[in-house]
Amino acid sequence: MFRKSSLLVAAISFVLLFGSVAFAKKAYVNGIDANYPPFAYIDANGKPAGFDVDSLNWIAEKMGFTVEHKAMEWSTIVQSVVSKKIDMVYSGMSITEERAKQVTFSDPYWKVAQVVISKKGAGLTVEKVFKGGMKLGVQSGTSEADALQNQVGKDGNNFELKYYDSAPLAIMDILNGRVPAAAMDIAPAEDAIKHGKELEIVGEFGEPEFFGVAVRKEDKELLDTINKGLKMLMADPYWEELKAKHLKDGAH
Repeated sequence: MFRKSSLLVAAISFVLLFGSVAFAKKAYVNGIDANYPPFAYIDANGKPAGFDVDSLNWIAEKMGFTVEHKAMEWSTIVQSVVSKKIDMVYSGMSITEERAKQVTFSDPYWKVAQVVISKKGAGLTVEKVFKGGMKLGVQSGTSEADALQNQVGKDGNNFELKYYDSAPLAIMDILNGRVPAAAMDIAPAEDAIKHGKELEIVGEFGEPEFFGVAVRKEDKELLDTINKGLKMLMADPYWEELKAKHLKDGAH
């Protein structure tokens, strides 16, 4: 009797152990730009926050996986996906042909304009900045930085690019008078103005871009999971709540 009971306990333990392993949630690491409000940033408590962070947390819960948000150097973040240091980038990343050579993007989830900003009342225009021999701040490793590099010396454009690790650092230099203007996505520009910074958007440049989630080319299961999750999220009332919480006027 003792032997049979022992065997029964062992069998139950085996089922519980390997059953739990079989049904364990998949875990992924999401790389974020730690200073790209309102889409991704580190909050006052030292925790990842923002529109994209909240969005992916919701998707993870609905699709049955866990996610860790890890702050990464933006200029090398695509390579971090390829080298498997992280699993994805869900952090305000524009879909570009150059990036798509290395990673696969999800369906687009956001449309964003690229703008030039200056100190409020400076009287600048995009043309004055581009053709007036001015220093123009820009975050290194961004699609706008790549586009602007190709414009220097063309069509009378004689601006000089000054590179920063983040859009907020470029904004700080505008306010301190170190550069007259900076180029960036409209989201961090509007976020800075929303929070009382004495700035103004002087105009747009280039074509609007679309944000997508970057994953490794071979990770087709993860790509499918993210696309399904995005579709669910954008059809759920929580999507409008996120826009109202994080973005100016909740606008797309």
